[in-house]
Amino acid sequence: MAIQYFWRHPLAEQVREEGRIQSWREGVLSILRWRGILVPDAVRDRVNASTDLDQLETWAQRAVHATNAGELFVEE
Repeated sequence: MAIQYFWRHPLAEQVREEGRIQSWREGVLSILRWRGILVPDAVRDRVNASTDLDQLETWAQRAVHATNAGELFVEE
């Protein structure tokens, strides 16, 4: 009988992936907040709705240089 370790279980992978996504969401919004940039509800909602890690990373990079929250979505 094969032993299925929890950390290898698909459910564990899903939980880890969701955690990474949530961390990136929080990171994007935190960068803006730390920089003193107002985050409208529409921007917060769009960031919190994203499940694309690559997109969230792009938004985090843009947040570092943005002068307003809407600049996260430039070129989309």
